[in-house]
Amino acid sequence: MTTRRHLLAGAAALFLTPVSALAAPKRVKRKAILSTMKRATRFMVEKMAYRGGYVWAYAADGSRRWGEMEAFATMIWIQPPGTATMGHLFLDAYYATGDDYYYQVATQVADGLMAAQHPAGGWHYFHDFGGAQSRKKWYDTIGKNAWRLEEFQYDWGNATFDDAGTSESMQFLLRLYVEKKDERFRPALDKALNFVLESQYPIGGWPQRYPANPVSLHGHDDYTGDITFNDDVAGENIRFLIMYHQTLGDPRIPDAITRAMSVYLVTQQGEPQPGWGLQHSLDLKPAGARTYEPQALATHTTYANIRQLMDFYRLTGESKYLARIPQALDWLDSVRLPDADGKTNRHPTFIELGTNKGLFIHRRGSNIVNGQYYYDYDPTFTLGHYSSFRILDVAKLRAEYEKLKATPPEVATQTSPLRVKTPLDRYFVAQMNAGSDLNAPDKALDVAGIVRGLNKKGYWPTLLKATSHPYGGDGISTPAPGDFRTTRVGDKTDTSPFIAEKPVMGISTSAYIDNMAKLISALGAK
Repeated sequence: MTTRRHLLAGAAALFLTPVSALAAPKRVKRKAILSTMKRATRFMVEKMAYRGGYVWAYAADGSRRWGEMEAFATMIWIQPPGTATMGHLFLDAYYATGDDYYYQVATQVADGLMAAQHPAGGWHYFHDFGGAQSRKKWYDTIGKNAWRLEEFQYDWGNATFDDAGTSESMQFLLRLYVEKKDERFRPALDKALNFVLESQYPIGGWPQRYPANPVSLHGHDDYTGDITFNDDVAGENIRFLIMYHQTLGDPRIPDAITRAMSVYLVTQQGEPQPGWGLQHSLDLKPAGARTYEPQALATHTTYANIRQLMDFYRLTGESKYLARIPQALDWLDSVRLPDADGKTNRHPTFIELGTNKGLFIHRRGSNIVNGQYYYDYDPTFTLGHYSSFRILDVAKLRAEYEKLKATPPEVATQTSPLRVKTPLDRYFVAQMNAGSDLNAPDKALDVAGIVRGLNKKGYWPTLLKATSHPYGGDGISTPAPGDFRTTRVGDKTDTSPFIAEKPVMGISTSAYIDNMAKLISALGAK
């Protein structure tokens, strides 16, 4: 779970592979690129989509499919790189080619998202068109037994800002509506805006889930109502509000943006630990979340929040956002681990409140029933699915801060969308394609290779690195033989995804998005 992008990400970050890195795109005729794009898209739309939506990966024979977890055939995945990501890609293709086909398939995605929208206005990680009974069955089987994915073990019944599903969906609907002002998309867009504004706390932050439905899991207090920074919840919502402000406008937005930026200031802790946690309680103190996310300061969240504060200076020119950055940078330096075995810039993920000691996360047992997560000061045998260490280049961040501090406000804010009327970014694919899909492609392909690689059926065969144990019964109280301390998955009752020892070929939404992005780039889209 990481910050996907910064609020003022530039056009230079448009594509996953820049044009200069592609292998002689001029050698591939434009007609061949357009034909490949159309064939690949028709396959995804006509063969893979379900009521306008997508999941992350599909078995080639259609027997199984996955989002972050295994999905039923009637489910679509909202969490990126899923349904809304595909909508963004289709709009990008529409802009690059001028072909109205891509706009039309983007509207199909919008139809799926609108059907999946929670009555409050946000979205859940997935939507099951099979209805309430099908959704209950999924939670009672696959969700219930996902040892490490605690957010899927219980159905809160509300919407979530976690993992950018809601933010990506509402940003896509805004882009789509602005393009042709088709009024059938406006009610869902307005509902999404109201969801962001109504769920915001007076102090400026947002909960992870809304409307509130407190649930205690594994004996821990509910964390979903805390002020959340994890997965860039606040940053994503600010981004949407700015996009809406740029295009349609709403008198409620400027104050909401100001309060959202201010929450970063009031939640920064005092000396001698001037950092941030993954989330903060409403009394502004760092709070715990899942059982492997203790009440602590988080170094990677602190690093990300420093970058956000610098973006806020670029947005507003107000020096208050820079004032306490040096304290946070010094604190990060103070908790850096000693260099060892060629590893540098390593920090513990979590820092204990009051002591500045690193907390390292472990587990015992083999499944959700007999397993347990715990933390201590021992950096050995830590989790394989959630790193107890972070690589943070504080020196580079400090240099960026020093340069920005020396930049006059009027210069820093020259392109600020809060100061200057600017259109939306034309292309969003690269910014959106930074999810945690384990089936994402490993290597960048040249344009000729991408064109050649599309098979006769119309998809790019991809090794599906991620898999999961099919549900075959609930976990039992007796641990299975084996050592599961550092593995991604427990015993065969654990439905969490893991890296397959022998990956099989299948169909990857990420591979489609990645290759389409490169082909769009090769067209010379600007």
